[in-house]
Amino acid sequence: MSTGTEQRLPGGLPAEPPTDELWEAVLAADEYTATSVVLRALDDGVPPEDVLLGMIAPVQRRVGQEWAANRINVAQEHAATAINERAVAALSLHPAALTTPTRGGITVACVDGEWHALPARLLAEVLKLRGWHVNYLGAQVPAPHLITHLHRTDADAVALSSSIATLLPTAHAAITACQAVGVPVLVGGAAFGPDGRYARLLGADAWAPDAGAAADRLAEGQLCRPHPDHQQIDDLPHLADQEYTVVARSSTSLVRTALAGLEDAFPAMRAYDGPQRERTAEDLAHIVEFLATALYVDDDDLFTGFITWTAQILTARGVPARSLPPTLDILARELKDFPRATRILRHGATALDTVHRITARNHA
Repeated sequence: MSTGTEQRLPGGLPAEPPTDELWEAVLAADEYTATSVVLRALDDGVPPEDVLLGMIAPVQRRVGQEWAANRINVAQEHAATAINERAVAALSLHPAALTTPTRGGITVACVDGEWHALPARLLAEVLKLRGWHVNYLGAQVPAPHLITHLHRTDADAVALSSSIATLLPTAHAAITACQAVGVPVLVGGAAFGPDGRYARLLGADAWAPDAGAAADRLAEGQLCRPHPDHQQIDDLPHLADQEYTVVARSSTSLVRTALAGLEDAFPAMRAYDGPQRERTAEDLAHIVEFLATALYVDDDDLFTGFITWTAQILTARGVPARSLPPTLDILARELKDFPRATRILRHGATALDTVHRITARNHA
């Protein structure tokens, strides 16, 4: 709650948005206080876009960081996200946020399978504030339904959001489908890489690192209308070797083989109970899924980034990360006839070894 002693700039505006106060309310799962903090900031004259991108967005990033460090659990993370979504909804109804559309139409949607909807919602609200007519479709929008929507509306562009890298093949299909009906696509979210490398690789018409940059890019001028005869394979000729297809289709058997092999390579697993084995199987499924995605985009860094992040997540939760190198060895043996897959797995093992040596040195 406000102490009434905040520093204020000339003209009566707060020196900075009360982000810490919002964080404390979100962490306490106090929806009433969280929305009150947001509305009071608007009443005090903080611009709505600053509240969205300078308060709510940083708090949501912190939620993810706290979960990764195992300082909050999944239930707390979900509750915090839900409260932030309610805060955005409250902001959108505040008089300071009410605008009249003066620009064209933008459809904002999440890639099918993407349930992290808050980044897309933040973008939708920023675009509304800047005068765009926005159709916000929310999370997990299947490409056929997105295309049907585009046929019924007159969108100048589609803004697609995805934070999960394993959805890049799905995102690629959606990008290509939108372009096939003549609608350009701007993409954003962690899935496309911090520098937008996968956005360029998959043929998106534009990329932005955050909602503010996306709104700026759209304000620069209309995106060029794409060529309707563009095909997915045009972007990724390496897929002709079928390695991605084989690994993706064999994921269940690869997980089963790795799970069985780990009992010999990592004897501690023999004492795992049912829930522990289920979680291990889930981790293996994620590893295979990221391997397949790395094959899709032909980028070793995507896999090594995931596998080292996984090691950090396991360590933060007190789970031995020693099972990861033998897992990669088992998969490499199974995929020995696939040169790109074995190369990616080898680089992943090297990265894990580097992480292990750094961790051991830090604890020495």
